[in-house]
Amino acid sequence: MNLWKFPGAIYVLLLLSTACTKEAPPLTSFYYWKTTFELNDTEVATLKQNSVSKLYVRYFDVTLIKGAPFPVRPIVFNEPPPAIEIVPVIYVRNQVMLSPTVGVPDLAKNIVDYIDQINAKNNVSIEEIQIDCDWTLKSKDVFLRFIDALKQQTKHRLSATIRLHQVKYFETTGVPDVDYGVLMYYNMGHINADDSSNSIYDRKTAKRYLASLKNYPLRLDVALPLFSWGIHSRDGKVIGLLNQWSHESIDSTKFNNQGGDLYVAKDNFITLGNFFRKGDFVKIEAIDKDQISEMADDIARSIAKKPQTVIFYDLDEPQLTYHDDEDLFEEITRTF
Repeated sequence: MNLWKFPGAIYVLLLLSTACTKEAPPLTSFYYWKTTFELNDTEVATLKQNSVSKLYVRYFDVTLIKGAPFPVRPIVFNEPPPAIEIVPVIYVRNQVMLSPTVGVPDLAKNIVDYIDQINAKNNVSIEEIQIDCDWTLKSKDVFLRFIDALKQQTKHRLSATIRLHQVKYFETTGVPDVDYGVLMYYNMGHINADDSSNSIYDRKTAKRYLASLKNYPLRLDVALPLFSWGIHSRDGKVIGLLNQWSHESIDSTKFNNQGGDLYVAKDNFITLGNFFRKGDFVKIEAIDKDQISEMADDIARSIAKKPQTVIFYDLDEPQLTYHDDEDLFEEITRTF
């Protein structure tokens, strides 16, 4: 065939070539952040529908108790995890890294030993450990030594969560020596009770950091938010966060809507385990599908290399029900 005489054939060949070389979208994964591991039907269905092969499970937090690092809120497996890869996630409070008395080698060893205990008890085999810590310039040196100490204690892959400020100022905040990082693309604003801002996601704030993604030297996967919460305030001061609260959580017999996302308590009462005084305010902050799509689009245009996995925070029925769209996760991952 003389292709010079059949330009349509060239077009077909180009299409076939493009189809063959197009990269697959990132994998879909989730964080599991409850203290009890027990999947309900909605959560199991979400894993199956999205062909999830890896689940990031918070195993325990590390905080300071009487000046010493100590594990708290350990995961309890009420049922065996599904037949997919489980990645233990350890949340280490920055105060631990700031402690002048913390023994870095002992901390690393104790964390690995405790993970091993949980795995042995529940017959879980792992290939990776993830550390979640919002380290700062003051805690940088200790945190980086801690990561190095972890590498001496385990042969498993290591990953670490990375915040936007750690991306933009990596030359001063440091880059952990891990296999990859996970860009936490949420909780980017100040928790404020009396304005219209959203502390979970603010595009204006995010854009100040996006250009830095191309220069970050560590390969990054991406974590995106599904959650909502309420900000509980009294006399102009924030007194607590109401996890998983949404507009649907608000009981209209107990709260008056003040317009938009703001509600005020009609009287003194206790609801969902929280005490409210008459006049207390609740501001609902939530993320919708359009915002998640916007986040993914902005990151995809800015990141140095396409992520291998997009991790959604988190796998929990109320949030999955709120985002009642079977195609949501596929649509988001295909953005990359």
